[in-house]
Amino acid sequence: MLHLRVVTPADTTERALDVLRDRPGTAHLIVHRGAAVSPAGDLIEADVAREAADEVLEALCGLGLDHSGAITLEALDTALSDAADRAEATAPGEGADAVVWQELVNRTGEESRFNATFLAFLTIACLLASVGIVTDSPVTIVGAMVVGPEFGPLAAIAVGLVLRRWDLVRRAALALALGFPIAMLVTAGVTMLTWVIGLLDVSGFRESHDVDFVYRVGWYSLIVALLAGAAGMLSMTSAKSAALVGVFISVTTVPAAGYAVVAAVVGEWSKAAQSFGQLAVNLAGIVAAAAVVLLVRRRKRASVTVRPLPEVEKSLW
Repeated sequence: MLHLRVVTPADTTERALDVLRDRPGTAHLIVHRGAAVSPAGDLIEADVAREAADEVLEALCGLGLDHSGAITLEALDTALSDAADRAEATAPGEGADAVVWQELVNRTGEESRFNATFLAFLTIACLLASVGIVTDSPVTIVGAMVVGPEFGPLAAIAVGLVLRRWDLVRRAALALALGFPIAMLVTAGVTMLTWVIGLLDVSGFRESHDVDFVYRVGWYSLIVALLAGAAGMLSMTSAKSAALVGVFISVTTVPAAGYAVVAAVVGEWSKAAQSFGQLAVNLAGIVAAAAVVLLVRRRKRASVTVRPLPEVEKSLW
């Protein structure tokens, strides 16, 4: 179940209540007359089955309440109520299979922003990957995979492509196009510095290592990327976020970027080129599979209407 809160002008309250009464999957309808101060109006609360939430949100947005009032949605961990059980029983479909498109757009839109936090995580992940490669430590490579934040923008690109939200695609592409080069440049500088001062022996990189799988691109790389992209999008659309950890540690996006940096520092240009190829294959495979999952899970109706994202800030920071 999801908890819905709607701030509505007084003259729109009855129409909003009709929306919630007429649609299956709603329970515990409450109205607080005159409770809202800014924006002024009434406050409506209800619990909504996840499989019914998308249609409810679309109908409320059709009343203009996303402009004249406010609509918020949050997950309920526990709902002990016969009314809630009836709401879930009457709602069409299964909650685990339902996609709340507005929630998905807002979530991926937020995670796709290029900001200091995103850049910091990506840089730290690349640095961890470079250390793991130089020290031949698969465990450190796995740590870099988990820390890397790149799945957010990749998921946003898939959502933008499916919904034709080019603003979302541009925002996510900007985050990746700026984030990876900056993180790799910082990693290159740190790698060279640690080599010069003798903290890490980068010269041993030319020997065979247990982490050489990172740069060896092949069909398996595409297969793993496709499976990871599909699993990641299923996780996001079904609100089963625990599965995302498995996605993070199954693809070699950040490790490939770190491997390319270390290879370039020591002059192994062939390995650096293969690492860039590995990175490209993983990025493309994740986006393609995530988009296919969204197309399969999309409702049969012709279009899905979602509220536009806020404009990208003039300052990247």
